[in-house]
Parts: sequence; structure tokens; C-alpha cells
Amino acid sequence: MGIRSLILDGVLAAGEQLKEEELAERIGVSRTPIRDALRRLEAEFFVTRSDSQRSFVADQSVEDIDEIFTLRAMLEGHVAARAATIGGPALAARLRAIVDDAGDPRDVEAFLDHNADFHAEVLAGAGSERLATMLSRLVSQPIVHRTARNYDAGQFERSLAEHRELVDAIERGDAEWARSVMTSHIRRAFHVFEAAAQSLTREK
Repeated sequence: MGIRSLILDGVLAAGEQLKEEELAERIGVSRTPIRDALRRLEAEFFVTRSDSQRSFVADQSVEDIDEIFTLRAMLEGHVAARAATIGGPALAARLRAIVDDAGDPRDVEAFLDHNADFHAEVLAGAGSERLATMLSRLVSQPIVHRTARNYDAGQFERSLAEHRELVDAIERGDAEWARSVMTSHIRRAFHVFEAAAQSLTREK
């Protein structure tokens, strides 16, 4: 099991220090690939590095996450509006194929793959490298994974229903409808994350 999987599965907790020697022993490799992996995970916001160059599992407050989701909603809402204006029926057809192939919504890993494919296709349909670059730095995959892991069956179904509604908006070429659906979609995901974080705090 790699470092990313250990973080996503909660084996390595938020705020925990990551020591190269211990990780190398646990995973069964030399320290060089561990060092390289930590650099990649830092670029992907799984890991943070202190001023003393020590590595830690990224730990962000609910307020930090709220700001990230707020910015995501603004940017992805704009992406959806552009996609509706530019993509039209052709983009809608590609997105509908992704939605129809979503599989069992109770399978978290399958849902995450579906979700990534769907949002990537909407982003590609917006036709903006600038937006793509901005979102690549903003969308934190650990947050996406932790949010999805707290979805119940009803929340998975609702997320898929929002994807379907967004496809309808894009097919109609209605930019403001698309923006509204995407904004609500992102904000609802934040509240799932927030509720799970609050529940975890109460248990401690």
C-alpha cells in the first residue's frame, strides 16, 4: 500500500509527521522513492512541508475547507456556464454517456472515478486552459475522497441526479441554469464534509 492510500484510508492521520525511514520500512522500498513520492504528494496537497523541511499529512480546518469549496463553487460554476455556452448538445451527449455508465453509486471508488471523469469533461467543454490551471491547484483530492467516503446512498443518488440536471442545462445551452446547478452541487458537497468533521469532533 502506497503513501497516498495510507492517507486516504486514514491510516496516516491529518497532521501526522511523515518520516522517510519509517515509511520506507513500512512500504518496503528505499528512501529515494519515498522522497520522490512525498514531493508529488506535496504538489497534490496531500502533504505539507514545514520550515524545517519536515513532512506532515495535510491538515486543514473546516473554515479552510469552506473557503476552498466557496472558491470551487465560483470557478466551477463559471466553468459550467462556459460549457453550456460552448459545448451544447455534443458535450451533453458525452456527459450523458458518463452519467449512464456511473455504475453502483454505493461503490465509493467507482463513484470517485465517475465524478472525476464527469467534472473533467465539463472542464474540457469549457475550453479554457486558464480555468483548468486554476482548478488543478484548488481541487484537493484528499478533500474529494474524504467527502465521498461520508456519502450515504441517498447522497450518492442526489449527486448523480445533479449531474443529470447539469447535462440537461448544458444540452439546452442555458448558462445560468448550469451555473446554478454546479454551484449548488459543490456547496452541498461541502456540507457533507462539514457534518462529518463536526461528528468526528464530537466523538473525540
